[in-house]
Amino acid sequence: MSVQERKQRERAERERLIVATARELAEQQGWDAVTTRRLAERIEYSQPVLYSHFRGKREIIGAVALEGAAEMAAAMRAATSASAAHGPRARVTALARAYLDYATRNPAVYDALFQLDGGLAFAHEDTPQPLKDAFAALLDTLHEVAGNDVDPGLFTELFWAALHGLATLTRAGRLPPQYAERRVELLVDRLAML
Repeated sequence: MSVQERKQRERAERERLIVATARELAEQQGWDAVTTRRLAERIEYSQPVLYSHFRGKREIIGAVALEGAAEMAAAMRAATSASAAHGPRARVTALARAYLDYATRNPAVYDALFQLDGGLAFAHEDTPQPLKDAFAALLDTLHEVAGNDVDPGLFTELFWAALHGLATLTRAGRLPPQYAERRVELLVDRLAML
C-alpha cells in the first residue's frame, strides 16, 4: 500500500468516525447538541481536522442523511423482498411498516433526511444517489398498485407523503399509538386500493 493510499484510507476512516459520532450524539441528545466543537472533542481531533472533511454542521447533517437514506432503502427492500410471495398487499404493507419502523428507530437520522437542511437536493438531476435509491425502493413496490391511469412516480410521492405524515405526527404525540397498525392498514387499503 502506498503512502497516498494509506492517507486516503485514514481520511475515509476519519470521515466515517465524524459521521458516526454526529449521528450517535444526535440520537442521544438531539441535533442541537451536535456542534463542531463537541464532535472534535469526542473524536479527539482538532476542529481544523473536522473542517478539512466538512465545511460545517450542514454538511455533516447531509452526510448522516445520505447514510440514513441508504439504510432506509435497504430496510424497505428487505421487507418487501421477504413478503414478495404473499402478493402486492403484503409487499405494500411491509414497505409501509419498514418505513415507519425506520423513522421510529432512527429519529435523528430521519430528521436529517426530511426535517433539517443538509444541503441535499431532492427531486432534481443532481439528487445524490442514496436519496434516489430510497425513492426507488418505494417506487419499485408502489408502481404495481398505482393504477393504470396514475403516474407511478406521482402515486409514490403521495404514498410517501402519507407515510411521512404518519411518522412525524406519531413521533410528535399527535396520534394515539394504539391505532398505529390500523392506520397502516387503512393507508394500504384506501390509498393503494388493495
